[in-house]
Amino acid sequence: MCAAAAKMYRPRNPEASPFFRLVREHFDAFERQYGERFQPKYGYWRPVIRTAIDKYIKCGDLREGFARVRCPDCGKEFFVAFSCRQRCCCPSCDQKRALLLGMRLAEEVLARVSHRQWVLTMPKRLRLFFRYDRRLLGKLCRLAYETIRDGLRQACGAREGEPGYVGAIQTFGDLMGWHSHIHAIVSEGLFRRDGFFIRISKVDMERCAEMWRERVFDLLLREEKIDEEVVRSMRGWPHSGFSIDNSVRITADDTEGMQRLVSYISRCPFSLARMIKVTEDGQVIYRAGKSECVRFPRPGDARLREGVSRNFQVFDALEFLAEVTQHIPDKGQHLIHYFGWYSNKERGLRKKREASSQAKAGGENAEADAFIKKRRMNWAALIKKVYEVDPLRCPECGGEMKVISFIEKCQGEVVEKILRHCGLWKDAASRPPPAVSRVADGEPSYDYGYFDRVCI
Repeated sequence: MCAAAAKMYRPRNPEASPFFRLVREHFDAFERQYGERFQPKYGYWRPVIRTAIDKYIKCGDLREGFARVRCPDCGKEFFVAFSCRQRCCCPSCDQKRALLLGMRLAEEVLARVSHRQWVLTMPKRLRLFFRYDRRLLGKLCRLAYETIRDGLRQACGAREGEPGYVGAIQTFGDLMGWHSHIHAIVSEGLFRRDGFFIRISKVDMERCAEMWRERVFDLLLREEKIDEEVVRSMRGWPHSGFSIDNSVRITADDTEGMQRLVSYISRCPFSLARMIKVTEDGQVIYRAGKSECVRFPRPGDARLREGVSRNFQVFDALEFLAEVTQHIPDKGQHLIHYFGWYSNKERGLRKKREASSQAKAGGENAEADAFIKKRRMNWAALIKKVYEVDPLRCPECGGEMKVISFIEKCQGEVVEKILRHCGLWKDAASRPPPAVSRVADGEPSYDYGYFDRVCI
């Protein structure tokens, strides 16, 4: 076997995923029983759940359309199925989205300065308001920015200056329970209006936590979620339940560290690797992180009122689906927010000034050419990062393969005819294949990778 063939990408098989089988076999029952069994805890049924899951089921399905890729030298072909690009219910698409976000931040957003990860949390008593009223999540992200900005200003005695802030809304904990909190990538200092950066290494974290607490109280009071009596009661708690941490620091030249951080703050709410086992009746054994230990109540044991600690949980099929789908965002809801020096407005103004300078220097088309080059580079870089091989490198001759056509679902007869001819057609009612799937010798290989026409 030649070296090129040895590195040939082996496609993932979405139907072999235990989560895929769980969704296909139990989601309809989950939807039917939702109102009676889950609505009191998780709120009213949101139509976006059905929409997202329906698209997830079609992710990587060649019957839904594909791109056709051919090597012009030897004629080798394979098919690339379209992905669903759904948020918080497709681990594969979330991983690719995180990689794209990391590249975008590195190339277009983040300044060449050190950054810190800020994590801002709140008491359990207040988190549920953000599950039942999800528009509050965006406001919570802005409050986090204002808290960090004011903390940095106080640290250096400045009245002006903006940090660079990229905030990610997370609604899940280690075992997928509802835990609304904010993860933010923040510049380690303030940017003045003229672009000069003031580095700030120490911030009064206790003061920041106090500001964070009062801002969250003010938000919930304005929204009439709580009253003054609740605020007075919570202010008297020995431990407020509000916390801020900024111990993770990423230096200006640590590209890999920043990529890992971006992947962490924008990850899928659940991990297929943590689904230890799925039984025949649909029970799911799901583990927490290696260093995490979550406490669960132990009924009938007065000596252990706080519960017993363990790092896993056993769900029945419908409970697991309820935990996963509560984290699917509403349509149009942003999970990543940009404020301060990294806000869309500030970046747009700076880009206009740069474009104006280039135009005066005679480089009117430089920006458009750079955009086209970057768009193509991003697609290739993304595939290489996900699969660690070049998907457009021919496994037979090592030449560069080309996209020759797109076959869409609306061309139903054409799709079926091509797939049947290649032995890749699967009837809609077919059962999922074995966990290990291999392509027979002599048949066209196919790739379930991310493939976006805009990126080609």
